[in-house]
Amino acid sequence: MKNIVVIGLGGVGGYFGFKINRTNNIEKINHISFVVRNETYEKVKRNGLKLISSEFNDVITIPDAVYQNISEIKKPDLVLICVKDYDLENICNQLLAVITSKTVLLPMLNGVNIYERIRKIIPDNVILPSCIYVSSRIKEKGVIEQIGKPGKIIFGKDPEHSSIDVSFVSDLFKISNINFEFKDDPRIAIWTKFMLVASFALITSKYNSNFGTALTDNKQREELNGIMQEIKSVTLAKGIALPDDIIEKTINVAYKIPYKATTSMQLDVNVKKEKNELELFAGAIIKYAKELNIKVPFTQKIHDEIYNAVKAMQ
Repeated sequence: MKNIVVIGLGGVGGYFGFKINRTNNIEKINHISFVVRNETYEKVKRNGLKLISSEFNDVITIPDAVYQNISEIKKPDLVLICVKDYDLENICNQLLAVITSKTVLLPMLNGVNIYERIRKIIPDNVILPSCIYVSSRIKEKGVIEQIGKPGKIIFGKDPEHSSIDVSFVSDLFKISNINFEFKDDPRIAIWTKFMLVASFALITSKYNSNFGTALTDNKQREELNGIMQEIKSVTLAKGIALPDDIIEKTINVAYKIPYKATTSMQLDVNVKKEKNELELFAGAIIKYAKELNIKVPFTQKIHDEIYNAVKAMQ
């Protein structure tokens, strides 16, 4: 029996945590716990976690344990880190006190620098690089709503621990009916997803717009293409072989997303949240570009504009 912990029950953690726990309620092969805060803790502790989705008729699942604090976790075998990137370092520092040398960490955040940020704090454990595809959100505390196709996880080997067997993670996803792909080197998949989410997050945040407008408004589309080209330049310099037509493919994917769809960063920025994903997206591009001596004027400009706009709203 594995001790599996899901930290954070937002759109990602709530959706995948629900699927893992729902199966375990039937199979009873693992111990599943959720770590959530404040009102969500009270709701899930009392009522269980609810998922609204076309995948299920039974929409409530009750985990083996619900905790408010990471310090309550005992010797986890697998930790799914499902928090916003601006909470990542804080969560990792707390995990140091409860993990063992054999704990596997699976960060479920769509960023290209997530692995290295965790590695700086937790130097010795297995960390599985990943990217996530799911359309889900918090409908209310303790209630997750998922639309569209079932979610998917793409993850791969830890480059520093490539010989360690982590097949139990794949087995967990299989039995939980979670769509996944395991890759020896997941970097191409991670950067491909980043190309989409970073560019649209930045444009929709700056203009308080949506996917459709970003694609059809001439000024927004010009800046969108500029950011994508800069991301592509960074990947080429890093030796990550994205397809030559990656920008065209990304645009084609975006056209399949509902016209009025927004991004979580856009929602955060435009309700004046000081904590947002600006550094996860623009900051990461700028940092890598500086290291590689590459100019990224589109990304630098939009970073500064959003940063100053948020500061002015405080």
